[in-house]
Amino acid sequence: MRRHKRSIWTNAFFSTVTAAICGLVFTSAASLLLGMLLFYVMRNMKLAGGFARAALVFGAYAGSYIYGKCRRRRGLLGGSLCGAVMYAMLSIAGIIFAGSPSGIKKLLLLVIAGGAGGVAGVNSKRPKNLMDQ
Repeated sequence: MRRHKRSIWTNAFFSTVTAAICGLVFTSAASLLLGMLLFYVMRNMKLAGGFARAALVFGAYAGSYIYGKCRRRRGLLGGSLCGAVMYAMLSIAGIIFAGSPSGIKKLLLLVIAGGAGGVAGVNSKRPKNLMDQ
């Protein structure tokens, strides 16, 4: 019988994919809320591109923040990798649904926001219930 349970955050691959999925969930929630704000309150669809970018930045930052907070090492590299994995997932969805992959600007946006979130997560307080690695 093992003495300590292994956390999902000990494996780099699974932790990156988990954080990227969390980031996509946050992106979806932010785009839903910002879309409702844009449609019902502002009633002006000219700002849709800016709001979509803001939702992407928020999702990449939040997912990478979770990665950095729980992984506790290599925040810039891990956060940037999390943003790149999010871009890969969004590009696959774009190929399936729209027929074309996402642009390179979206990759840069996700990688930069992910790197910032990873650094902020590593430098934040340690979670109380985090199992030792």
